Amino acid sequence: QVQLVESGGGLVQAGGSLRLSCAASGRTYVTYPMGWFRQAPGKEREIVAHINPSGANTYYSDSVKGRFTISRDNAKNTVYLQMNSLKPEDTAVYYCSSGYYSGGYYQPYNNWGQGTQVTVSS
Repeated sequence: QVQLVESGGGLVQAGGSLRLSCAASGRTYVTYPMGWFRQAPGKEREIVAHINPSGANTYYSDSVKGRFTISRDNAKNTVYLQMNSLKPEDTAVYYCSSGYYSGGYYQPYNNWGQGTQVTVSS
């Protein structure tokens, strides 16, 4: 099972940038598609982006498309989320996940890290 540790969150002003990292343990990490989710207070967890095992294919939710970039370094067992042009509505706890594709959709395993808080002030 892949263990995940997120980092890189913090407080930033609107328009600013942050880079989140997700360190994964386990020799099979490179075989998994990986995703970033977020959960704002009082809201359900939602998908932000996901990336296939090679890193060649990515997906973004409409709310972050053009502002966020997901990438992975399989040599370092790490997935990144570069977040630019941040907005107050991006405020949430961000989680990374390992998962799989089913019917063309990314499905996360129920194996979450502790998350990292991102707060964007207006």
